Amino acid sequence: MSLTRPGGSRARFGDSLRGETRTAPGSWPAPDAAPPLGAERVGGDSWSAAADYGRGLEMPRLLAENVSCWFGARKVVERVNLSMEEGRVMALIGPSGCGKSTFLRTLNRLHELTPGATSSGRVLLDGVDVYGDVPITKVRLSIGMVFQRPNPFVHMTIAQNVLSGLRLAALKVPDKDRLVQTCLERAGLWRETRNRLNAPGGSLSGGQQQRLCIARALAVSPRVLLMDEPCSALDPTSTRVIEETIRELCADVTIVIVTHNMQQAQRVADDTALFLIDGEGEPGRIVEHGPTDQVFSSPRDPRAADYVAGRFG
Repeated sequence: MSLTRPGGSRARFGDSLRGETRTAPGSWPAPDAAPPLGAERVGGDSWSAAADYGRGLEMPRLLAENVSCWFGARKVVERVNLSMEEGRVMALIGPSGCGKSTFLRTLNRLHELTPGATSSGRVLLDGVDVYGDVPITKVRLSIGMVFQRPNPFVHMTIAQNVLSGLRLAALKVPDKDRLVQTCLERAGLWRETRNRLNAPGGSLSGGQQQRLCIARALAVSPRVLLMDEPCSALDPTSTRVIEETIRELCADVTIVIVTHNMQQAQRVADDTALFLIDGEGEPGRIVEHGPTDQVFSSPRDPRAADYVAGRFG
C-alpha cells in the first residue's frame, strides 16, 4: 500500500539523494580512540566494500563498513564489515556483552541517543550513508526496530497503535482501515484482533503485544526491520508464531535479528554473524559470518566452532 507525505510521494530511500554532491564519508581519523562528539567524517576508508559494488557487484540492501562503537572512551564494537541482503534474514549471535545489540542500534542511529555514545565507519542503505546528509526521521522510517520487550502504546487502541507511526511521520494513506488489516495480517495478529480493534493495546498478551509492535513498524513500509531479541520474554508458543512471522516477512523486508538462542538462529536466519570478544575489556568483533548452515556445520574459525558446539558462552 502506497504511503505519501502531504504534497508528494514516498520514494525509494536514496532516490532523492543520489543527485547530491557531497564528500564521500569514511572512517574517523583515529580508529582506536573514540571520535569527538560532533566531529565530521573524513575520507580514507582502510577497506571499502562499496567500491567493489561500484565495480559491478549488486549493492546489498544494508551494508556496514568498518563500524566501530564507543561508550565514552570504552570501545565496545571493533570494525564490523557486514552485508545484509535484500529478502534475507541475518542473525547476530554471540555471548552477552559482545556488542551485538550496540551494533544493531547503530544501523538506524539509535546508538547515538545514549549520552556519550559515538560510532565510526559507514552504514549504507541502498547505497546511501545513513550518517550522511539524510534526515534522521527518514532513516528510522526506512530502518525500523522491534525491541526486546514489547512496547505498545498501552492506552491507545490496537488500530491506533498500528497507525501511530504514520501520525508521527506526517504520512497519509488513502485507506487507514485497509492498512491496519494488512499490517496485522502480515504480523500474524489479524485473526486474533479483528473483532477488538478498539481495545487498548495493553489488553493483549505479551506475544500479541510483540506482534502488534511488528505491525506498527510495518505500517510505514520499512526496507529493513531490526529485531533485538524479540522472543526473549515470550513463551514457546508465542516464539513460534514470531518466528513464522519473520520467515513470511523476509520476502519483502530485510530482517536483522539479535538472538542468544542458537536454535532460533538456525530456524529463521539465512545468514549468521558471530560476535566474540578476545578478552575482558576488549571490544566485540565478528569472527565468523556466512550462510547459517555453514556457520553452524563447518565454521572456519576455531573459536566459532567452540561456540556453536557449546564449549563456551
